[in-house]
Amino acid sequence: MALPDYLKDTSKDFAKQLTAATSVPIKTSTFTGRQFVAGEDPLQTQAVNLARSGVGSYQPFLTAAQGAIGQQAASAGPQAFQQFMSPFQQQVINTTLSDFDRQAAMGRQGIRDQAAISGAFGGGREGVQMSEFDANNLRNRASLLAQLQQQGFTQASNLAQQNFQNQGNLAAQQMGLSNFQRGSMGQDVSALGNLGAFRQGLTQSQLTADQQAARTGAYEPLQRLDQYGAGLGKLAGFGSQAAPLDGGAASPFATALSTATGIAGLFGKMYGSKG
Repeated sequence: MALPDYLKDTSKDFAKQLTAATSVPIKTSTFTGRQFVAGEDPLQTQAVNLARSGVGSYQPFLTAAQGAIGQQAASAGPQAFQQFMSPFQQQVINTTLSDFDRQAAMGRQGIRDQAAISGAFGGGREGVQMSEFDANNLRNRASLLAQLQQQGFTQASNLAQQNFQNQGNLAAQQMGLSNFQRGSMGQDVSALGNLGAFRQGLTQSQLTADQQAARTGAYEPLQRLDQYGAGLGKLAGFGSQAAPLDGGAASPFATALSTATGIAGLFGKMYGSKG
Protein backbone atom coordinates (compact mmCIF):
# COMPACT_ATOMS: atom_id res chain seq x y z
CA MET A 1 0.00 0.00 0.00
CA ALA A 2 1.44 3.35 -1.10
CA LEU A 3 1.63 6.31 1.21
CA PRO A 4 -0.66 9.23 0.50
CA ASP A 5 1.10 12.27 -0.88
CA TYR A 6 0.35 14.30 2.23
CA LEU A 7 2.32 11.80 4.36
CA LYS A 8 5.39 11.53 2.17
CA ASP A 9 7.21 14.47 3.76
CA THR A 10 6.21 13.30 7.18
CA SER A 11 7.48 9.80 6.49
CA LYS A 12 10.79 11.18 5.27
CA ASP A 13 11.09 13.19 8.47
CA PHE A 14 10.30 10.03 10.47
CA ALA A 15 12.94 8.08 8.57
CA LYS A 16 15.58 10.73 9.26
CA GLN A 17 14.76 10.81 12.96
CA LEU A 18 14.73 7.02 13.14
CA THR A 19 18.12 6.84 11.45
CA ALA A 20 19.55 9.48 13.75
CA ALA A 21 18.09 7.89 16.91
CA THR A 22 19.16 4.32 16.12
CA SER A 23 22.63 5.30 14.98
CA VAL A 24 23.63 6.39 18.47
CA PRO A 25 24.19 3.50 20.93
CA ILE A 26 22.22 3.67 24.16
CA LYS A 27 24.52 4.12 27.14
CA THR A 28 23.25 1.25 29.25
CA SER A 29 25.82 2.07 31.89
CA THR A 30 23.64 4.99 32.91
CA PHE A 31 20.95 2.66 34.24
CA THR A 32 22.76 -0.62 34.90
CA GLY A 33 25.57 -1.71 37.18
CA ARG A 34 26.43 -2.00 40.83
CA GLN A 35 25.84 1.68 41.47
CA PHE A 36 22.14 0.81 41.64
CA VAL A 37 22.63 -1.87 44.30
CA ALA A 38 22.38 -0.69 47.89
CA GLY A 39 25.48 -1.42 49.91
CA GLU A 40 25.63 -2.89 53.38
CA ASP A 41 23.99 -0.63 55.92
CA PRO A 42 26.18 0.49 58.88
CA LEU A 43 23.80 -1.27 61.25
CA GLN A 44 24.25 -4.48 59.28
CA THR A 45 28.02 -4.04 59.48
CA GLN A 46 27.73 -3.55 63.22
CA ALA A 47 25.58 -6.67 63.50
CA VAL A 48 28.08 -8.75 61.53
CA ASN A 49 31.03 -7.46 63.57
CA LEU A 50 29.17 -8.13 66.80
CA ALA A 51 28.34 -11.65 65.68
CA ARG A 52 31.95 -12.29 64.68
CA SER A 53 33.31 -10.94 67.95
CA GLY A 54 30.87 -13.13 69.84
CA VAL A 55 32.16 -16.36 68.32
CA GLY A 56 33.77 -18.30 71.16
CA SER A 57 32.86 -15.62 73.72
CA TYR A 58 31.41 -18.37 75.89
CA GLN A 59 34.85 -19.94 76.38
CA PRO A 60 35.82 -18.00 79.56
CA PHE A 61 32.55 -19.04 81.19
CA LEU A 62 33.04 -22.64 80.08
CA THR A 63 36.59 -22.66 81.44
CA ALA A 64 35.38 -21.28 84.77
CA ALA A 65 32.62 -23.89 84.88
CA GLN A 66 35.08 -26.68 84.13
CA GLY A 67 37.37 -25.41 86.88
CA ALA A 68 34.47 -25.38 89.33
CA ILE A 69 33.53 -28.93 88.35
CA GLY A 70 37.15 -29.97 88.89
CA GLN A 71 37.11 -28.38 92.34
CA GLN A 72 33.83 -30.11 93.04
CA ALA A 73 35.33 -33.47 92.17
CA ALA A 74 38.25 -32.74 94.51
CA SER A 75 35.73 -32.05 97.29
CA ALA A 76 34.19 -35.51 96.97
CA GLY A 77 35.35 -38.86 98.32
CA PRO A 78 36.08 -40.27 101.78
CA GLN A 79 39.28 -38.24 102.21
CA ALA A 80 37.84 -34.91 101.06
CA PHE A 81 37.39 -33.70 104.65
CA GLN A 82 41.13 -33.70 105.30
CA GLN A 83 41.80 -30.49 103.37
CA PHE A 84 39.25 -28.71 105.56
CA MET A 85 40.66 -29.84 108.91
CA SER A 86 41.58 -26.87 111.06
CA PRO A 87 45.35 -26.42 111.37
CA PHE A 88 44.77 -25.40 115.01
CA GLN A 89 42.79 -28.49 115.96
CA GLN A 90 45.76 -30.30 117.44
CA GLN A 91 46.62 -27.22 119.47
CA VAL A 92 43.06 -27.14 120.81
CA ILE A 93 43.27 -30.85 121.67
CA ASN A 94 46.62 -30.44 123.39
CA THR A 95 45.44 -27.45 125.39
CA THR A 96 42.21 -29.16 126.42
CA LEU A 97 43.96 -32.38 127.44
CA SER A 98 46.62 -30.44 129.29
CA ASP A 99 43.91 -28.70 131.29
CA PHE A 100 42.23 -32.05 131.88
CA ASP A 101 45.48 -33.57 133.10
CA ARG A 102 46.01 -30.60 135.41
CA GLN A 103 42.57 -31.11 136.90
CA ALA A 104 43.29 -34.82 137.25
CA ALA A 105 46.54 -34.12 139.08
CA MET A 106 44.67 -31.86 141.44
CA GLY A 107 42.20 -34.68 142.03
CA ARG A 108 44.97 -37.15 142.83
CA GLN A 109 46.50 -34.65 145.21
CA GLY A 110 43.15 -34.24 146.89
CA ILE A 111 42.95 -38.00 147.51
CA ARG A 112 46.42 -37.95 149.09
CA ASP A 113 45.55 -34.98 151.26
CA GLN A 114 42.35 -36.63 152.46
CA ALA A 115 44.20 -39.84 153.23
CA ALA A 116 46.80 -37.93 155.22
CA ILE A 117 44.13 -36.17 157.27
CA SER A 118 42.35 -39.42 158.03
CA GLY A 119 45.60 -41.19 158.88
CA ALA A 120 45.30 -43.59 155.95
CA PHE A 121 48.12 -42.10 153.88
CA GLY A 122 49.97 -44.85 152.03
CA GLY A 123 47.45 -47.47 153.10
CA GLY A 124 45.38 -49.89 151.06
CA ARG A 125 42.31 -47.70 151.13
CA GLU A 126 44.25 -44.85 149.57
CA GLY A 127 45.60 -47.23 146.92
CA VAL A 128 42.12 -48.44 145.99
CA GLN A 129 40.82 -44.87 145.72
CA MET A 130 43.81 -43.82 143.65
CA SER A 131 43.45 -46.83 141.32
CA GLU A 132 39.75 -46.19 140.79
CA PHE A 133 40.40 -42.49 140.23
CA ASP A 134 43.08 -43.22 137.61
CA ALA A 135 40.83 -45.70 135.78
CA ASN A 136 37.99 -43.20 135.60
CA ASN A 137 40.40 -40.48 134.61
CA LEU A 138 41.74 -42.54 131.70
CA ARG A 139 38.22 -43.30 130.47
CA ASN A 140 37.19 -39.65 130.72
CA ARG A 141 40.36 -38.51 129.00
CA ALA A 142 39.85 -40.94 126.11
CA SER A 143 36.20 -39.88 125.82
CA LEU A 144 37.20 -36.21 125.76
CA LEU A 145 39.81 -36.85 123.07
CA ALA A 146 37.27 -38.75 120.97
CA GLN A 147 34.79 -35.91 121.29
CA LEU A 148 37.36 -33.33 120.23
CA GLN A 149 38.40 -35.42 117.23
CA GLN A 150 34.79 -36.07 116.27
CA GLN A 151 34.01 -32.37 116.43
CA GLY A 152 36.95 -31.61 114.13
CA PHE A 153 35.92 -34.36 111.72
CA THR A 154 32.29 -33.22 111.68
CA GLN A 155 33.25 -29.60 111.06
CA ALA A 156 35.66 -30.56 108.26
CA SER A 157 33.06 -32.85 106.67
CA ASN A 158 30.45 -30.12 106.74
CA LEU A 159 32.89 -27.68 105.15
CA ALA A 160 33.75 -30.23 102.46
CA GLN A 161 30.06 -30.80 101.73
CA GLN A 162 29.41 -27.06 101.59
CA ASN A 163 32.35 -26.58 99.26
CA PHE A 164 31.03 -29.38 97.03
CA GLN A 165 27.69 -27.62 96.77
CA ASN A 166 29.30 -24.22 96.26
CA GLN A 167 31.42 -25.47 93.37
CA GLY A 168 28.37 -27.06 91.77
CA ASN A 169 26.43 -23.81 92.11
CA LEU A 170 29.36 -21.87 90.67
CA ALA A 171 29.54 -24.17 87.65
CA ALA A 172 25.80 -23.75 87.06
CA GLN A 173 26.09 -19.98 87.38
CA GLN A 174 28.93 -19.83 84.89
CA MET A 175 26.96 -21.87 82.37
CA GLY A 176 23.95 -19.64 83.00
CA LEU A 177 26.05 -16.53 82.37
CA SER A 178 27.37 -18.12 79.18
CA ASN A 179 23.85 -18.80 77.91
CA PHE A 180 22.69 -15.31 78.92
CA GLN A 181 25.65 -13.68 77.21
CA ARG A 182 25.09 -15.61 73.98
CA GLY A 183 21.34 -15.05 74.04
CA SER A 184 21.69 -11.33 74.67
CA MET A 185 24.27 -10.98 71.94
CA GLY A 186 21.98 -12.87 69.56
CA GLN A 187 19.13 -10.49 70.29
CA ASP A 188 21.38 -7.48 69.68
CA VAL A 189 22.64 -8.94 66.41
CA SER A 190 19.11 -9.72 65.29
CA ALA A 191 17.84 -6.23 66.16
CA LEU A 192 20.74 -4.48 64.43
CA GLY A 193 20.45 -6.76 61.42
CA ASN A 194 16.72 -6.21 61.06
CA LEU A 195 17.00 -2.43 61.34
CA GLY A 196 19.94 -2.38 58.95
CA ALA A 197 18.07 -4.55 56.43
CA PHE A 198 15.07 -2.24 56.54
CA ARG A 199 17.23 0.85 56.01
CA GLN A 200 19.06 -0.96 53.22
CA GLY A 201 15.69 -1.68 51.62
CA LEU A 202 14.75 1.98 51.72
CA THR A 203 18.07 2.91 50.15
CA GLN A 204 17.53 0.26 47.49
CA SER A 205 14.11 1.68 46.68
CA GLN A 206 15.70 5.07 46.04
CA LEU A 207 18.40 3.55 43.85
CA THR A 208 15.84 1.51 41.93
CA ALA A 209 13.77 4.64 41.34
CA ASP A 210 16.90 6.41 40.07
CA GLN A 211 17.65 3.44 37.84
CA GLN A 212 14.17 3.45 36.33
CA ALA A 213 14.37 7.20 35.78
CA ALA A 214 17.70 6.80 33.97
CA ARG A 215 16.35 3.92 31.90
CA THR A 216 13.25 5.86 31.00
CA GLY A 217 15.37 8.84 29.99
CA ALA A 218 17.59 6.67 27.82
CA TYR A 219 14.70 5.06 25.94
CA GLU A 220 12.41 8.08 25.86
CA PRO A 221 13.56 9.35 22.42
CA LEU A 222 13.02 5.91 20.86
CA GLN A 223 9.70 5.47 22.60
CA ARG A 224 8.57 8.89 21.45
CA LEU A 225 9.73 8.06 17.92
CA ASP A 226 7.87 4.79 18.10
CA GLN A 227 4.72 6.62 19.05
CA TYR A 228 5.38 8.95 16.13
CA GLY A 229 5.72 6.00 13.77
CA ALA A 230 2.62 4.29 15.14
CA GLY A 231 0.60 7.46 14.57
CA LEU A 232 1.97 7.75 11.08
CA GLY A 233 1.00 4.16 10.40
CA LYS A 234 -2.54 4.75 11.55
CA LEU A 235 -2.81 7.78 9.28
CA ALA A 236 -1.55 5.65 6.42
CA GLY A 237 -4.13 3.00 7.25
CA PHE A 238 -1.66 0.39 8.56
CA GLY A 239 -3.27 0.20 11.98
CA SER A 240 0.12 0.24 13.69
CA GLN A 241 0.33 0.35 17.47
CA ALA A 242 3.41 1.38 19.45
CA ALA A 243 4.81 -1.29 21.74
CA PRO A 244 6.31 -0.24 25.08
CA LEU A 245 10.08 -0.56 24.95
CA ASP A 246 10.62 -0.48 28.69
CA GLY A 247 8.13 -3.11 29.73
CA GLY A 248 6.13 -3.07 32.92
CA ALA A 249 8.48 -2.52 35.83
CA ALA A 250 7.57 -3.39 39.39
CA SER A 251 7.27 -0.66 41.97
CA PRO A 252 10.79 0.07 43.24
CA PHE A 253 9.58 0.55 46.81
CA ALA A 254 7.60 -2.69 46.74
CA THR A 255 10.60 -4.58 45.39
CA ALA A 256 12.98 -3.02 47.90
CA LEU A 257 10.59 -3.59 50.80
CA SER A 258 10.28 -7.24 49.85
CA THR A 259 14.06 -7.51 49.74
CA ALA A 260 14.38 -5.79 53.12
CA THR A 261 11.81 -8.13 54.65
CA GLY A 262 13.66 -11.16 53.32
CA ILE A 263 17.04 -9.99 54.60
CA ALA A 264 15.57 -9.08 57.97
CA GLY A 265 14.14 -12.58 58.24
CA LEU A 266 17.54 -13.99 57.37
CA PHE A 267 19.18 -12.05 60.21
CA GLY A 268 16.47 -13.24 62.58
CA LYS A 269 17.10 -16.88 61.65
CA MET A 270 20.89 -16.60 61.76
CA TYR A 271 21.35 -14.52 64.89
CA GLY A 272 18.00 -14.66 66.67
CA SER A 273 17.77 -15.38 70.42
CA LYS A 274 18.19 -19.02 71.24
CA GLY A 275 15.94 -18.58 74.26
